[in-house]
Formats: sequence, C-alpha cells, structure tokens
Amino acid sequence: MDFLKSGWFSELSPMWPGQCISLEVDEVLHREKSEFQDILVLKSKTYGTVLILDGVIQCTELDEFSYQEMISFLPITCHPNPQKVLIVGGGDGGVARELVKHPLVQSVVQCEIDERVVEVSKKFLPFMAKGFDDPKVKLHIGDGFEFIKNHPAEFDVIITDSSDPIGPAASLFQESYFKLLCQALKPGGIVCSQGENAWFHSHLISPLLKSCTELFPVVDYAYTCIPTYPGGQIGFILCSTNPATQFRNPIHQLSETECEKMQLRYYSSEMHSAAFVVPRFARKTLVDSPKSDEKETL
Repeated sequence: MDFLKSGWFSELSPMWPGQCISLEVDEVLHREKSEFQDILVLKSKTYGTVLILDGVIQCTELDEFSYQEMISFLPITCHPNPQKVLIVGGGDGGVARELVKHPLVQSVVQCEIDERVVEVSKKFLPFMAKGFDDPKVKLHIGDGFEFIKNHPAEFDVIITDSSDPIGPAASLFQESYFKLLCQALKPGGIVCSQGENAWFHSHLISPLLKSCTELFPVVDYAYTCIPTYPGGQIGFILCSTNPATQFRNPIHQLSETECEKMQLRYYSSEMHSAAFVVPRFARKTLVDSPKSDEKETL
C-alpha cells in the first residue's frame, strides 16, 4: 500500500510544503477512487477512524467536533431566525448533525458533489453521518456552484464545508462563488465558509476577504483549534448582508444547560467570541479592513 510506510500514514500536500502530519495506522478500512477523488478510511491508533480525500485528512473521530460545531454555530447564532440553512459540501454529515440541534433551524438542504463520500461516511463514520438521518435534512447530490445558481434568495444561512482548493473544491474559493452565495441568501442572510489556515494561506485568504468586503457590508474571520489540520488550526470566513450583524457578539447566547442539551463539546458563547481574537500577524495580513466587524478590537 503506497500510502502507508512502516504502518504510518503521512499527509503530503502542496498546500503545506515541507511539512506533514503522520498517523500510526491500525487498519485500512476502505479505499476507492470515486468519480471525483480518492477516498480512504483508516483506523488510527490515536485518532480513531479517519476520513482522507485525495491524501488530505478531512476528519478524525477524536477531534472532528471542534470544526463541525464552530462552522455551524458561529453563523446560526448570529442570525435572528436561521430557519433554512444550506450546506455546500460536508459529505461526512458532521455539519448537518450540528445544525439540526438548534431549535430555530427548521430545514437543512445539503448539496454534496460526491455521493460516494456520503455513502462511505454512512458506513464508516456513523457518529457523523447520522446527520443525514434527521428529517430536517434533505440531501442533493450535485455541484454546489450550479445548485446555488438555481436557488436565488432562498436561504437564511449558507455554510460551505469544503476540502482545500484543489480538485472539486477549487471553485468554492473564488469571488464568483461568493457572488452567487450573496444572491442565494434571503435579506439579512449570513455565509460561513471554510477559510484555510492563517499561518500558511494568507495568499489565498487575504484577497478573498477583500473581495467579500465588496459584496457584503460585514465580513470577518474566525478560527478554531483542531489537532489534525495543518498547524492545528482552521479558519472561517463569515459574511453578512445585514449591516447590523456583529459576529463577535452572537444574538443567541447559549447557556451551559443549552450546550449540554445539544451535546456540544467545543462551542460555547465564550468560545464564539474568542474565535475572532486573532494574532497580530493575522490581523495585519488578513482582517484589517474598514468593513470588518469591530475592527478596532482585532
């Protein structure tokens, strides 16, 4: 097995040259080449079940919840009434699992391009794919870019849970995609998209944020910590069509009782606000913009 060496999987990618994360493997559970990408599922010694697409770790059983909870709850707690939500990507089901927990969310439409990722996740990652079983969720298999074109002014919140901008996800990191997102939102709608890593990808994030400030009155950048993503962090680009949106001060403050009821393990109202406090280098290279929410506190 060419992707294993002495019982270890190593994630090698041009997105983070000169470095990799390696996981010791107990068992290869599944491998196939779908129409769009290479799909690999491993059982690791430390991180449990691992989903890998085109050689890049997408989620692990140990730490997936920090990403799934934050990309879901950062936007929906900032919208006054997030009844209808669209997920673009997210074939493992984790974002859907989180969204349906919120009582204000009435329907979740998910558009995933690769049906095989969904089916493999249902079989090997049931702790995430159970999101597909909720009656609030409607799954559409197809290209997210094309789907959004045909659904103008339909969604309160749109979440883009994509892989890195290589292969089928490349179009989801372009200004043209964010223009379509803006058009697919109802008045006052909010977008949250996977935003890469400030340590390695400022050349991707900064121009995209600048483009977003031309499309949305409020744009900001947050991040979460997750051990198996490069640098232990992943960012989120948040945009709102409502000029009054304050991303760092969510409308819906969750009590400890509510967090327990929703079985949240990472997200809290405190973690929400803290996610927007970025290091000085990231403030200067990424989010210093006259349209950024509460620029002076960055």
